[in-house]
Amino acid sequence: MSESSARIARIRSLPWSAQASRGTAARTWLIAAALALAAAPALAVTYKWTDANGRVVYSDQPPNGNYKVEAIAAPPPPANPNAVKELAAKEAEIQQRKLKAAEDEAKAAKARVDSAAKREQCGRARGQLAVLQSDQTLLYRSNEKGEQVMMDGTARRREREQIEVWVRANCMS
Repeated sequence: MSESSARIARIRSLPWSAQASRGTAARTWLIAAALALAAAPALAVTYKWTDANGRVVYSDQPPNGNYKVEAIAAPPPPANPNAVKELAAKEAEIQQRKLKAAEDEAKAAKARVDSAAKREQCGRARGQLAVLQSDQTLLYRSNEKGEQVMMDGTARRREREQIEVWVRANCMS
């Protein structure tokens, strides 16, 4: 029997909990090593100084020249160099969506108001039609002089036809 097969036989002869603890210990070391590698960029140093124009500058590299430099512990810069642009683009997109939603809501509110006004106009026109179709009701109109003149059958029919055309064109629902 070879040395490796003897080792395997020894491990198999161990109780189950001992076998599991060997695998768990290896897994624990592997996780600890991965966490240590992931935390390494967090230890980066950021430098702060004021340039000749009076602007405060932050960088991960010290400046060239004679500047008073302060090393500060700051989080590392974003991994994505375009992160600022992407964030600004996302914010602009969100703002556009909000504006579009507000416009859509304003259009919907206007449509509701217009619909209510049209229903009211259609109701009035249908009421006028009912009055014009009833020959028992006397109807009067004002002439150019402002005098009350009774509508005859021809005037009633002409008025009724005009209102029916308007109702067909505007009140189909």
